[in-house]
Amino acid sequence: MENTTNLILGDCLEKLKDLADNSVDSIVTDPPAGISFMGKGWDGDKGGRDHWITWKCEIAKECLRVLKPGGHALVWALPRTAHWTTTAWENAGFEVRDVIAHLFGSGFPKSHNIGKSVDKLQGNEREDLGESTNNRDRTKHEYNSVGNVGSNARVSKGNSPFEGWGTALKPAREDYILLRKPFKGTVASNVLEWGTGGINIDKSRVEPDIEYLDGKGNDKIFDSSKDIFKINNKLTRAEPNQTGRFPANIIHDGSEEVLAVFPDSKAGKNITEKGTGGIWSKSSGLPCGNQYGDEGSASRFFYCAKPCGTEKNAGLENSNTHPTVKAIKLMSYLCNLITPSKGIILDPFMGSGSTGVSAVTEGFHFIGIELDKDYFEIATARIESVNKPLI
Repeated sequence: MENTTNLILGDCLEKLKDLADNSVDSIVTDPPAGISFMGKGWDGDKGGRDHWITWKCEIAKECLRVLKPGGHALVWALPRTAHWTTTAWENAGFEVRDVIAHLFGSGFPKSHNIGKSVDKLQGNEREDLGESTNNRDRTKHEYNSVGNVGSNARVSKGNSPFEGWGTALKPAREDYILLRKPFKGTVASNVLEWGTGGINIDKSRVEPDIEYLDGKGNDKIFDSSKDIFKINNKLTRAEPNQTGRFPANIIHDGSEEVLAVFPDSKAGKNITEKGTGGIWSKSSGLPCGNQYGDEGSASRFFYCAKPCGTEKNAGLENSNTHPTVKAIKLMSYLCNLITPSKGIILDPFMGSGSTGVSAVTEGFHFIGIELDKDYFEIATARIESVNKPLI
């Protein structure tokens, strides 16, 4: 049976009032951050911190009302204003359960070159060092100076005491605040009554990269009589834990920049002969269950949501113009983490519809609300392309 979608054009504060109490299972959303990103009016601060928190809190109260008791929300936040977002949703009545950090390598510095500005102000000469093709090291000032990100910037050097000084760090992290609607009684009783209250651990485990081999290292179908495996491209005699690692509050995009941050590490090996460094039970003298027996970058402990370069325009005749399109693999993981099977996911800030695409692809029902007509049309087309016909 096809999943149902209800896409709504309008102000979410007003449109949420049309939804029934305790009617949705989870909320996965990417709301404004209040920093006027790229000069967009919808991301303004509403007159300052207190005004913005009050505005967001009113929306969060409506979200709390329509969410089932024990239902979870994952709310995107920029580190710079994450405390605003958290405060607003907590003031609305949500419990703050955790924060998931999504690490990525695609951000570029939005830093002002102070030395260059000081030289311009004082009329100082700067040494021209030629063109730079290193886009990863480019600042916002340098992007603007050449007109577009595909051009090469001229690199120069000054001699003022402020040469090499800037105003911001390169972005490499975004947060998803994990919230829950309060409920009465135990988690078990609430799950039985409403289907909500927990997170789907097994659905969200980090699967190891396992190959089953014969005694000569050749690929083969699993045979319990053999105990040679290749895990993350390393040979081992340890039987791997096939359930996957417990999900953590870190997710990464698998980029070279992010992987370089993680050190190499080894997991405990469960060797088949006692005394070879495995983990053994004192009572039975036998190995203590399946181990991973792998080694390599510690990034393997965390879910990798590597984005696809073409997914943002899938289902569209023209390009997706939304400035903050989220990766489908990332949003699918977040949807599965907090939503019961065949549950209803609400996104009150739908944008270009990445959460909606992920929701229907993963077998959930979806309600999306979007204020901007152009973004609404993009979201509709993207969701229709994976869930035809739109209901």
